[in-house]
Order: sequence, then structure tokens, then C-alpha cells
Amino acid sequence: MADNNVATNETDRLIASNKVEGTAVYDRDGNKLGSVYNFMVDKRSGKVEYAVMSFGGFLGMGEDYHPLPWDQLTYDTDQGGYVVNLSREQLEGGPHYSAGNEPTFDRAYGQQVYGYYGSSYNY
Repeated sequence: MADNNVATNETDRLIASNKVEGTAVYDRDGNKLGSVYNFMVDKRSGKVEYAVMSFGGFLGMGEDYHPLPWDQLTYDTDQGGYVVNLSREQLEGGPHYSAGNEPTFDRAYGQQVYGYYGSSYNY
């Protein structure tokens, strides 16, 4: 017998990608830095490799996209968004790209992104 109360886009442990996209990203002091634009999933392992955060710009114009290692984000239920232990200045200085100028998400780029944020790149 099917349980009609089962959420199709979120459980206590899992969440659908469309619910993650657009979720706010805050610094450790509670200041909104941007939002999750999308995330990149390894086709073979199924693991999220990057959360791509939209940052800067105004009303979607002039935004930059900052790939962050997934392990840099922690979900905070009180804020209803992700928290990163990074400052605005650290994000501004990190690897990023503008719309239409996406990088080649290869091993070298992964090492650059993960290295900047001090995370271990195991892909």
C-alpha cells in the first residue's frame, strides 16, 4: 500500500535539485552572499562535486558564478539556507566565471577550485 504522505522532493536526508537551486548562501555572520545557482554532479559516482553559487550583480545582470566544493556548504535550518565559513573577499578572490564563459570542468580545474578553498580533491 502506497503512503500518500511521502514527499517527492524532500525527505529527512535527501532533497531534490530544484529545491536546492536558488537557496540562499550566507557567511558565518548571517550575511547573505548569494544563492545556489546549480550544482555539478559526477556522472560516474553520482556525488555532487561543486555547488555553483551566483554572486554579485543586480537583478540577475552581471552575476558571476563561483564553484564551491560541496563540503564547504553546511545547511542551517534556522536560516533556511547554506552557510559557508568564507568571507565575501575570499569568494571574490576565488575561481569564478561569467555567463557564457564557463570553464572546462576537468581535473585541473577541480584541483584549482578545491585547492583555493583548502579542500581535498578526490575525483
